[in-house]
Amino acid sequence: MSRLTVFLFFLSLAQATAQVQLKAGDILFEDIDCGPLCEAIRKVTEGHKGRDFAHCALVVQSADTLAVVEAIGNRVQMNAVSTFMARATRTNGAPAYAVGRMRDNTLVPVAAAFAKARVGEPYDDPFIPDNGRWYCSELIQVAYREANGGKEVFPSAPMTFKDPATGQFFPVWVDYYRDIGYPIPEGIPGINPGLMSRSEQLRIVGE
Repeated sequence: MSRLTVFLFFLSLAQATAQVQLKAGDILFEDIDCGPLCEAIRKVTEGHKGRDFAHCALVVQSADTLAVVEAIGNRVQMNAVSTFMARATRTNGAPAYAVGRMRDNTLVPVAAAFAKARVGEPYDDPFIPDNGRWYCSELIQVAYREANGGKEVFPSAPMTFKDPATGQFFPVWVDYYRDIGYPIPEGIPGINPGLMSRSEQLRIVGE
C-alpha cells in the first residue's frame, strides 16, 4: 500500500468518524482481510444493505475515553477505537465499517459491564455457544441478552459452513476444524456480524 493510499484511507476514516459521535453501547462492524476464512464467511452471511462484515466490537467507556471490547486473536481484548478501525478493508468500493446504535439504550450499561468483565477470556475457536469462550458477535449477543434479563436481543440462526454454490463444506473449514479437533458445527444456532448488523434493534448511524 502506497503512502498516498494510506493517507487517503485514514483521511476518509477521520472524516467519517467525525460525522458520528460514538457512544458506549454502539456496535462497530467492519470487513477485515483474514484470507480464505473471511471469504467463506462473506459467502454465507449478508450484512446491512448487502455489505460484507467479518468482525464486530462493542464500544465501552474506559476511564475518560471510549474503547472497544472485542473477541479477536486468542482472547477477548479491550482496544482503542483506532486499533479497530485500522484493520478495516474496503470491499468493492463500499465503506469498510458501519456503526450500529441500540434503539433501546437502557440495556447499554449492563451489556458494557458484562463485556468488559470478559476481557482476557479465551476466543471461541469452534464457534460453539455457551462454552465459556467467545467469538466476536457471540460476546455482544450474550452481553445484551444478559442486560435484557436473559431474553434474546439478537436472535441466533442456524450456522452453515457450506458453499451455497456447491452444497459442500468449504475446504478451508474442513481443514480448520480438523486442525482444532472439533466436528464442524453445521446447523448449530449462532450469530455473525452480518446478521447482527441487520437487526431491527439497531439503527445504522454511520458508515
